[in-house]
Amino acid sequence: METSLSIETSIDTRLAERLRLLRMDRGWTLDDLAKRSGVSRATLSRLENGEVSPTTTVLGRLCAAHGMTLSRLMILVEGDTAPLIPQAAQTVWTDPETGYVRRVLSPPGGDLSGEVIEATLPPACRIDYDAPPRPGLEHHLVLLDGMLTVTLDGTAHRVAPGDCLRYRLFGTSRFETPANIGARYHLFLV
Repeated sequence: METSLSIETSIDTRLAERLRLLRMDRGWTLDDLAKRSGVSRATLSRLENGEVSPTTTVLGRLCAAHGMTLSRLMILVEGDTAPLIPQAAQTVWTDPETGYVRRVLSPPGGDLSGEVIEATLPPACRIDYDAPPRPGLEHHLVLLDGMLTVTLDGTAHRVAPGDCLRYRLFGTSRFETPANIGARYHLFLV
């Protein structure tokens, strides 16, 4: 049976290879991707060589540069999926910097573009995204537990359990939890 550590290491290794292939498929140098993403050349090199694990912020910038969602990137890492995705087969990724945990409940695949993720943020967590993966991408966020403030293009929305925040993202976004409580939510991307 694979341990949690070996699964995470395997995902990180496959993610590093996929990031390198995406860049090379576009004919971009590390310098080209650094300019497009705002991620330093040195960091990109370390990521592609599997020397460090990417953070949520870095993956967000790289996905925006490639014009894809993080779930689309993860499906490229994991391979195509069957119609039924048992919980044990769902990809789970943890941001080493913030502790943000992202479970891909329903990845895009084949001719299906919608996706559903479950996210868990620890208390006092803040994640900033400079740009959407694809301008105008439709989001439906349903908070399951905790408290969350989502700031979209400078407008803050306090989300409580059971609330649904619907939006199309064109600019910056921030996800933030208070100092004493985290948040768990489902995010539907269409």
